Amino acid sequence: MSTIMVLNGPNLNLLGTREPATYGYETLADVEVMCREAALSLGHEVECHQSNHEGVLIDLIHEAGRRIKAGEVLGVVFNPGAYTHTSVALHDAIKGAEVPVIEVHISNVHAREAFRHHSYISPAAAGIVVGMGVQGYVLGIQGLVHKLKA
Repeated sequence: MSTIMVLNGPNLNLLGTREPATYGYETLADVEVMCREAALSLGHEVECHQSNHEGVLIDLIHEAGRRIKAGEVLGVVFNPGAYTHTSVALHDAIKGAEVPVIEVHISNVHAREAFRHHSYISPAAAGIVVGMGVQGYVLGIQGLVHKLKA
């Protein structure tokens, strides 16, 4: 049974209390339970990580790349939060480590402020789920598994 890594970037530890009109009332713990259930239904395990620090996320992506090559990890479902719009380093980490990533955003970033419309992650991602609420994580897991079986 291979593992799917679910990575969450800055401020996602505040899910459930931060701007619930935008992000909903589900907590990060709720999201992690949903992810584990979704992955298990597809024959996989989930390993969840959240960090407010770009370097930690880069290290986790590098680790995912090593573990993919070792056959331990299938890929990554990644909500980079605000780093989406600022981090060339995360883009380069994904490309450099050759990690299949599904980029997930809870809100529809394209219907929000103009600065949220550009993603440095999207060009490196295998797929993107945007605006589906926390259900987007489940869709991301399903999409990752489907894409890598194809």
